[in-house]
Amino acid sequence: MLRSVMQGVGSCLPERVLTNHDLAKLVDTSDEWIVERSGIHARHIAADGEKTSDLAVGAALAALKHAGMEANSIDLIVLATSTPDQTFPATATTVQARLGITHGAAFDVQAVCSGFIYALTTADALIRCGHAKRALVIGAETFSRILDWTDRSTCVLFGDGAGAVVLEAQQGDGTIADRGILTSRLHSDGRYNDKLYVDGGPSSTKTVGYLRMEGKEVFRHAVTNIAAVMDEVMQEMKLTPQDIQWIVPHQANRRILEGTARKLNIPADRIVITLDRHGNTSAASIPLALDTAVKDGRIQRGDLVLMEAMGGGFTWGAALARW
Repeated sequence: MLRSVMQGVGSCLPERVLTNHDLAKLVDTSDEWIVERSGIHARHIAADGEKTSDLAVGAALAALKHAGMEANSIDLIVLATSTPDQTFPATATTVQARLGITHGAAFDVQAVCSGFIYALTTADALIRCGHAKRALVIGAETFSRILDWTDRSTCVLFGDGAGAVVLEAQQGDGTIADRGILTSRLHSDGRYNDKLYVDGGPSSTKTVGYLRMEGKEVFRHAVTNIAAVMDEVMQEMKLTPQDIQWIVPHQANRRILEGTARKLNIPADRIVITLDRHGNTSAASIPLALDTAVKDGRIQRGDLVLMEAMGGGFTWGAALARW
């Protein structure tokens, strides 16, 4: 059977770093308060005029270089973002044009913090059905553009950045030993719209709006839903947490990561954590963390990697891959 094999990974972060101490000068907060509640010490913030597509292109080029491939060999781009350059067209088409690609398809996926898992699952399905041979899957965000910088409960949590992976169609045996995306599961429940949302939009307020969140409710659902979908994926593949080499989670909050780990009895040293220096970068957080762990040598070829996320909507999902 066809498998979507990860051949390269890359990331791109804005140059500007905003520390907790910097934030304390803007809003009533402190380094201790932020670290205790989230585990975040700093985040990157896009410069004036720096767009989501700029970060996405940077991550895509880094992933292509890591894969040793040319941009014109890509015939599919799926870009996950909640902060597109424009209402339309899709930011993915901007990335496609800037990479010099004039064939294939490019489109955006919007599932907030679960966006990368949704995009990865979509690209995998299109590869397996023969629609594409090589795909760029990108998560890119400039969440700083939709933050209320007077709301200390939200503005301290988020950052900007992008990450990307290159997928290539390869024949596998259809077993757990195959390299590539082995399985994924997606879920959503729209009843919880008012727990994590942006209070604007073209058809409602004719504005972009600001991010709003009920933190305690999001935390409660996140631990339950993420643990459940991770268990769902492992049960499908007849695996236990001990069989997984690395968990690469959405980097939302250290408490969520620790709560999920306890629920599934996963050792903390097998969880890739980058939120301390990136903050919550929404759809970009998983590929950013994946790039970090691949480049520093933790994730090795053949390792089983379980990725998971939950975001506004609510949406949530998990994907299992052999690197």
